[in-house]
Amino acid sequence: MTTRPSAPELMSVGPDEFVVTATTPGDEQLTTQVGPRQVTTTGPRHVARVDGLEPDTEYPLRVEGAAPSRFLPATVRTLARPPGRLLATVATANDTHLGELEAGVTGDPATDAIGPILRAEPGDPPYPETMNRAVVAEMRALDPSAVVVKGDLTAIGSEEQYGAFLAVYGGLGDRMHHVRGNHDAMLDPALAIEDAPYAIDLPGVTLAVLDTVIPGTDAGHLPADQVQWLDDLAAERTGPVLVFGHHHCWNVEATATKPGPYFGIQPADSRALVDVFARQENVVGYFAGHTHTNRVRRFASAHDRPFAEVGCTKDYPGAWAEYRIYEGGYTQVMRRVQAPAAFDWAERCRTMIQGIYGELVLGGLEHRCFAERF
Repeated sequence: MTTRPSAPELMSVGPDEFVVTATTPGDEQLTTQVGPRQVTTTGPRHVARVDGLEPDTEYPLRVEGAAPSRFLPATVRTLARPPGRLLATVATANDTHLGELEAGVTGDPATDAIGPILRAEPGDPPYPETMNRAVVAEMRALDPSAVVVKGDLTAIGSEEQYGAFLAVYGGLGDRMHHVRGNHDAMLDPALAIEDAPYAIDLPGVTLAVLDTVIPGTDAGHLPADQVQWLDDLAAERTGPVLVFGHHHCWNVEATATKPGPYFGIQPADSRALVDVFARQENVVGYFAGHTHTNRVRRFASAHDRPFAEVGCTKDYPGAWAEYRIYEGGYTQVMRRVQAPAAFDWAERCRTMIQGIYGELVLGGLEHRCFAERF
């Protein structure tokens, strides 16, 4: 009898690879086929990486016992490989939430009453440590030139929680850089600000890290002095500039704004950020967290460059992102953490927010993985 896998998903695509994940009740075998290539995995956790593929090429995709679906298309195209030499590799994480004890809390009493609200099992390590230690191990295996952790490092911004974050991510050494999120400024308005804004210069590319936090609120902003700093930085650099911050950009093409503060960067500040992209064509992407969702917005006035949000590390899907920067462009590939304990916790978290969390945050493949040319 053919095994029917649970939640088979095409999780990641790169110029030469597909990664499919799924679960089965036990140690059943599962075959994933991409064109003529096959990979057979053994459960209960299945992570099938099919590599050796051609860039910018469409392949049929089949997972044994699974019908095509929203997250498992019948055909998929690999990413185009940007032209030129590989210059640098960068990894990012966000919403690590060290110190958090309950997952699935929304703040809405009616939603939270239904739940489920999830906690680590008795005797298990706190789930943020399980997830983030697994992410750090995968980043170390990648061996990137730089790592940027873009905010909500902690649950409430205590010194103890910040110390826990540094203990986990400090293993990456001097290549690890970070900036605060709104959770980190709940107790100390200067915790983890790391002198942002600041620049990280790598061969052929500059990473610009912004502080988007308004202490005491979950809303974001971008003060005029940081807008000017980014404008000046881009004007000084001859190579591409990739920009990182915690809060996501407002949709500057929206025709109206809702009353009250916006959950991300405030509309006027978002327009100012987009205007930098309009003036400085070497500013080629903005990368945020905060929403715990994978999503990309593009604006015509910003040369259609991506304004991307990447899912969180602390629960489903256990996301982090890999960027390969070439002479002629870059790729973003969202990775799902694979260590058994982390994989299992992420699977539990699918059911949060009345069972819709998994589909809510994963986002379409084009919001997780894409190629951008300069």
